[in-house]
This record gives sequence, structure tokens and C-alpha cells, in this order.
Amino acid sequence: MKRYNTAIFDNARWEGFEHRHDDIFVCTPPKCGTTWTQTIVVNLLFPDGDAPGPVMQLSPWIEAKWTSAEEMHAMLAKQRHRRVIKTHTPADGIPWFDDARYLFVCRDGRDAFMSFSNHVERMKITGMVNEQALRDGILPMPDFDGDIHKFFDDWLSGTDRFFELVASYWEQKSRPNLLFVHFNDLKRDLGAEMRRIAEFLDIQIPADRWPEVIERCTFQHMREDEGMVGDMSGVFEGGTKGFLFKGTNGRWRDVLTDDELLRYEQRLEGAMPAAAADWVANGRGDPG
Repeated sequence: MKRYNTAIFDNARWEGFEHRHDDIFVCTPPKCGTTWTQTIVVNLLFPDGDAPGPVMQLSPWIEAKWTSAEEMHAMLAKQRHRRVIKTHTPADGIPWFDDARYLFVCRDGRDAFMSFSNHVERMKITGMVNEQALRDGILPMPDFDGDIHKFFDDWLSGTDRFFELVASYWEQKSRPNLLFVHFNDLKRDLGAEMRRIAEFLDIQIPADRWPEVIERCTFQHMREDEGMVGDMSGVFEGGTKGFLFKGTNGRWRDVLTDDELLRYEQRLEGAMPAAAADWVANGRGDPG
């Protein structure tokens, strides 16, 4: 596996991971519907609403540096339910198991950028994280000082590897155990996409449970039910509502300039095949 080591995460933490045949991996660029998809999967696994903990606890980010690798592996080993593991690492930096299931979740990059700017602005631990990064000789996290155009330039140049990450999973699209899910499709018809995900994961939901399960996975319910998602007040200004900020698309239209939008399109088209770029922009199910 290729090494990816940033101020926030290190994929070397996969070393020593013992997988189970039914593991589920939620793979995404940052701010593309990660928590939404984790919440969907957890609610599919526990359709009666009796999950044994908040989503953020049940579905951990295995590479995150704020938990030691030993603690992370021990926590995952203790889980007796079907596991749901989050990663923000490109496809060449994670292990692939034929008997596991992988969900690759994406969003229009411009929407991801707008959400990322809010994420960085509200994050409380940036200073602490960057101090450690500098001690380790690693590039610090980007800082957002309110200049959205400078921040966009930094993001476009590869702050969170959005383009490379999408391209890496697109190269794996023929794998039968990989499903592509798009933020737009979740917004268009949440119930249909949840049923699609459930079928891919071989999860059977009783017909009379579907309305309640879908309702628990609406963006509004996620923002309001901190107990279901997890308390983020120690990390983000505004807690869960600050982390799950708006869940809307198109905010970039009133922010980014024509030149910036052109450079985004050029960056997108230069990083991946046309079919992939079209899917990133529009969604609509498995790219096939």
C-alpha cells in the first residue's frame, strides 16, 4: 500500500488490522457525505433504532491520529456487530478484501470545497494538530483566514487530494464489492439510495421499518439527534450542527469567480476520465 501521512491521519495504522468477512468500509474524500453514509449504514444494521452507541463511535476513522493504532484495533476487535469503518485514504492506500464491502461516496468538488472551508473554520483543534505536525516534519493543516479565494487556490492544488482520491477509486470501479454512491442521489431520493445500499450490503429490512429508518437518516434528523451521531462540541464550534452544517449544494455559485470555476473544471477533467468527471458533477448511481 502507498503511504499517506498527514497532519490528521496516517494510513500506516492499517498495519495489524484483522478484517472480518462482512466488514463495511465507507471511503470518501472529506466533506462528501461521509457521516451521512455512516449513519445510513448503522441504521440499516440496527433498523429498530437500538444501535449500541453513536455513529461516530460505532464507525470509527481507522487512520485518525487522535486515537493510537493499538487502541483503535482493540476497539474494533471488541465490536460484536457488523463493523463499519471510515477512511479518507486513496484506493491505493487501503487494503482490499474480496469478502468485504466498500462504499465510495462522493460529491461535486465545488460543494465539497464549500463544506471543507466551514469545516476548517470551525475546527477547534487545528492549532494542536499543526503543532504536532510541525514536530513530526509533516505539512500542517490549511488555515482559513476568511479569504475564500486563497483557500480555494490551496484546495485546488491538492489540500485534501480530492481529485486524486476520486480518480483512484474510479480505477477500481470494476470490483464487484465496490459501490459508488453520490451525495446528489442521496438528496434526490434518500429512500431509493438507502435500499440500493442495503441490497449491496445484503441487509434485509422489514417493509414496515423502512419509513422510520429513512427518517432517522434525513439530514435534519442527523443534525438534531446528537445522541445518534455523536457529540462533537469538543472538536467543532457549534457541535454536531456546526459539523453537519447545511447539507446543501450550489453555495459556490455566489462565491467562486468564473476564472476559479474554469480552473476547477480543468483540474477535474485533467485528473480523471470524462465519465468519472461527469459522475462527480451529477451522480446517478453505480457508474458501471
